[in-house]
Amino acid sequence: MSADKHGTFLASVNSYYDSAAQHTGLNQGLLDQIKSCNSVYQVNFPVKINGKVKVIEAYRAQHSHHRNPTKGGIRYSMHVNQDEVVALATLMSYKCAIVDVPFGGAKGGVKINPWEYSENELEKITRRYTTELVRRKFIGPAIDVPAPDYGTGSREMAWIYDTYRAFHPEDINAAGCVTGKPVNQNGVRGRTEATGRGCYYGIRQALNTPKLMKKLGMTVGTAGKRIVVQGLGNVGSHTAMISQDEGDMVIVGVSEVEGAIYKKDGIDIHDLLKFRKEHGSILNYPGAESFGKDQRRIVMEFDCDVLIPAALENQITEKNAEKIQAKIIGEAANGPVTAGAAKILAQRGVMVIPDIYLNAGGVTVSYFEWLKNLSHMRFGRLEKRFDEANNRRIIDQIEKLTGKSVDERDRNMIVRGADEVDLVRSGLEETMISSFDQLYEVYERKRKVEDLRSAAFVTAISKIANDYISLGIWP
Repeated sequence: MSADKHGTFLASVNSYYDSAAQHTGLNQGLLDQIKSCNSVYQVNFPVKINGKVKVIEAYRAQHSHHRNPTKGGIRYSMHVNQDEVVALATLMSYKCAIVDVPFGGAKGGVKINPWEYSENELEKITRRYTTELVRRKFIGPAIDVPAPDYGTGSREMAWIYDTYRAFHPEDINAAGCVTGKPVNQNGVRGRTEATGRGCYYGIRQALNTPKLMKKLGMTVGTAGKRIVVQGLGNVGSHTAMISQDEGDMVIVGVSEVEGAIYKKDGIDIHDLLKFRKEHGSILNYPGAESFGKDQRRIVMEFDCDVLIPAALENQITEKNAEKIQAKIIGEAANGPVTAGAAKILAQRGVMVIPDIYLNAGGVTVSYFEWLKNLSHMRFGRLEKRFDEANNRRIIDQIEKLTGKSVDERDRNMIVRGADEVDLVRSGLEETMISSFDQLYEVYERKRKVEDLRSAAFVTAISKIANDYISLGIWP
């Protein structure tokens, strides 16, 4: 894992924290408590693979218990280590606070390359890891609730749920032990796209803020804005699709593990995803300039309005910060901009929409799923038909009073009641809009706060401190 002079990923996160903490006016002891990671569980467990026993290294970190349960994803990657897991758990605490989701921060990691194992082998590893978490009481709907992250998805979450339920058959809320599950196994509609959709809503809100756009020398609104996306995983692909389809934004550059492409007049993201599925690569996409695997990080330097790093941490460092041409960087990934690079970007007038706000869509919709699991009720079940009947009566009355009839297509659109996915998207949109406005207010009010990231940290620290004090946790 790369780093600049600020050191490791965790050191970079703590550097941001220390810079923001001085603007809060809080007691140093309380600041030290908020910064500290409460607990880390490291385990090495054996799994039989192809007739041989392989020892797997894994972690689960719970950064803060100011709210319970703790919450955070589980990643499968060869980059996993204690420092990374603690850093990600730390970010989760701040992220949940910023979007007013009542969880403490946590994160898990299993040190494997998931693409080197069969589905059966991954199931063995996932179930054994879950067993270790259950034994140490590091998982449960009121204790710690994992979710998908890099290298994992709904399939792994289903295995975790089933394993937990085997240990706790009496727990009627067992489905709340993990989120990101398949919809047919107590998941929630809209979870798969949630982080990418949240990124779009956050970027859109920034682009719709007149004062901010004036400062950056940009026009208000999303239409026509040129974007570059690094990484076409779950987050990157959904951010790109929604930005194109709902925001009329133009995708001019994309990178993946095999390389990068640039096309000045725009790339249709749906066509590109289809092309990659057929050819196994984005390279040689018709009409685009291609850059090989060794040059894939050049994507950061492409000419655009908005750059969206949606891969791994430490992608923009002191080495390439001066070459960034984007006016806005939307951190869809966790920690893609190092602390040293952030200072350079701030000096150059490049605005960074920070990860602890921008990619909080996943945990926000995970919160909705957790609430659904605890209530044992699908969203929209109570009100959908009532709303449709009420809307139908309103349309009928309008037609009666005006003597005109409403077009059947318009009638169906107006009358339609909200499904679960509509309510999830609505809740996510409200969360991202209101949270951005809070951050921007802090940024504008506290003149010494140098950027939106500092404003986000100030907001998070203040909210967590308030919990410590109001809940009687802090002496």
